[in-house]
Amino acid sequence: MTGLLHSSDSSGFVPALRPERVQDGFIDAARPSPADWLRARREAREQRRAAVKHARTAQRLSSLGPQWEVVDLREAAGTEPGTFLAIGPGGVFAVTVKDHGRAKVSFAGDVVQIDGRRPKYVLEARENANLASTALSRVAGISVPVMPVLAFAGSGVITFYGVPRGCIVSAYQELGRVLNSRGERLAQRTVKKLYTLADHPATWVNAVFDRYNWTKGEPANAEGAGR
Repeated sequence: MTGLLHSSDSSGFVPALRPERVQDGFIDAARPSPADWLRARREAREQRRAAVKHARTAQRLSSLGPQWEVVDLREAAGTEPGTFLAIGPGGVFAVTVKDHGRAKVSFAGDVVQIDGRRPKYVLEARENANLASTALSRVAGISVPVMPVLAFAGSGVITFYGVPRGCIVSAYQELGRVLNSRGERLAQRTVKKLYTLADHPATWVNAVFDRYNWTKGEPANAEGAGR
């Protein structure tokens, strides 16, 4: 029987593999296909664009005023780019920013339609708000309501045939005006306390965390938190 490592030539000569051919084979195997290369390049370009938009949103929110504090939810909680927690006199807001370019945006309650697509933006905004509310309430020892805000960056028209319940919808350029129009619901020291919690890494992980003492020597309570 002819062995796997032997030639069928009766002389027993086994041709040696040329090292350069072996090396070329490895190089060819590791080289991405044109389709893979284009896909990777497109993904890298989208990631760069998302990073730029995220930075612009952070800059816009930082101009809300000295009474406001902002936490980057992408860094703190691993959410999608363009998501932030804004804490100020008007309350606590989970801001989710989406870029629709020049496309028209239509709302019919919770349904968003853009170029024939129906992305679940309202659901995402609510999930971000619920994530923040759950985390803050757990470490504060009291219920901390967080309002979802869905902001659109782009030049296309936004039309409403019904607004989503319990979710603020705003143009990206109007974020400052919209949030500052919410009145005076939180005292400044409460804003600072909530920011201290939101800015702590342990708030966003499933770990034991000491409850924040709203008042020294007294248990936390909802009435005391807003004073």
